[in-house]
Amino acid sequence: MFDESHEGRPITGKTVLIALIAFFGVVGAVNAVMIRAATSTFSGVETENAYQAGLAFNRQLAAVAEQEARHWQVNAEVVRQSPGRAELIVRIRDRSNAPVTDIDLAARLMHPADARRDHSVALTGIGAGTFSGEIDAEPGQWDLDIDIGRSGETLFRSKSRLTLR
Repeated sequence: MFDESHEGRPITGKTVLIALIAFFGVVGAVNAVMIRAATSTFSGVETENAYQAGLAFNRQLAAVAEQEARHWQVNAEVVRQSPGRAELIVRIRDRSNAPVTDIDLAARLMHPADARRDHSVALTGIGAGTFSGEIDAEPGQWDLDIDIGRSGETLFRSKSRLTLR
């Protein structure tokens, strides 16, 4: 099994020691380079001003509570007109099922995987509490964002997933 005729350098304790030191030296050098790269590209700070972010979060919670207290019913429907073209119809009713009027409405159709395909939907009033707009969208999954406001104040915000056929 062991061929003694093979001539070469014998493996001594000194050779093993040098090989181990070289191996761990390379591992240590690579770790040092990676640590330096990691600490120089990411400071660890995710929020520049955590206090302001906390206040903004509290304002969002208050806005959600106010929105829920209104008990508005906002229904959006997409009606396919032709391949690549559809109509978005949004109906808004208050807690007594009366149409909500004197509001500003903004809608945005967003692709869940490609922000380059996102686009705003221009909505116009077609009746009391009913708005309509044309959308250019191919079939697939989309997110529909609806913002309803009055005098610059956001009264209702909705995000929902829909499937266009």
